[in-house]
Amino acid sequence: MFDFQQYEKSKQNIQQKIGNRNPKIAIILGSGLGILGEELEDKITIPYNEIANFPVSTVEGHAGELIIGKLNGVEVLVMNGRFHFYEGYSLQEVTFPIRVFHLLGIEKLLITNAAGAINTNFSPGDFMVITDYLSFFADSVLRGKNLEEFGERFPDMSQTFDKTLTESLKKVIEKQMGKAHEGVYAYMKGPTFETPAEIRALRALGADAVGMSTVPEAIVAHHCGMETVAVSCMTNMAAGVLEQNLSHQDVQKIANQNKNKWKEIVKEYILLIS
Repeated sequence: MFDFQQYEKSKQNIQQKIGNRNPKIAIILGSGLGILGEELEDKITIPYNEIANFPVSTVEGHAGELIIGKLNGVEVLVMNGRFHFYEGYSLQEVTFPIRVFHLLGIEKLLITNAAGAINTNFSPGDFMVITDYLSFFADSVLRGKNLEEFGERFPDMSQTFDKTLTESLKKVIEKQMGKAHEGVYAYMKGPTFETPAEIRALRALGADAVGMSTVPEAIVAHHCGMETVAVSCMTNMAAGVLEQNLSHQDVQKIANQNKNKWKEIVKEYILLIS
């Protein structure tokens, strides 16, 4: 468990490096979506290992750096590479940066990920805006002592994802891609891909996509009072949907094929919500 002083120390550490820069929007980049970092202008890049208390990304496709810069003229903070529970980190470590972002004054958070499509109406390369989630297969990220500086003990999660931000993102994706999905994201701990039986169960429970991230970050952001929106890039059909094996290399391949479309979506969206 971290105490408030540790979050504050990390915040001060970052502020010393960025000076008077004051972004209000943060973006978490998932697997294969790091190209957005290359689009930032007037940027300051801070490797995670130079920030007090930050974990370090260990997954291929996650650069492991915090970037402050301007995207389409809008000042943003970009997390280029995230942390996962399956890497061996605690959920408090996985979500540590989110609380630091809150202390830095971030008001809106855009979370992205690569996901497996459970809904058979989806195809690899499609984007799904997340409207709700399933996470009862994993420990609660808020387990343990509650830090009142961030939020109340028992937060309401009926609207984890901001409806206005979600609808706006869906419209931008539809404009750029010709279609946009919305749906329920199932959070699983990983690192194994899910079994066909698990996918059948998740589909019966109403899940449209499955992945190994996003939900812990979204819960903490909502707990802190941030306006949160999340989107999944479908990089594969989930286990058992097709007669083929799953691999992280295939996930990265589809994500890379969509990186330019993703870049244009975010550039337009950030300007819209700033």
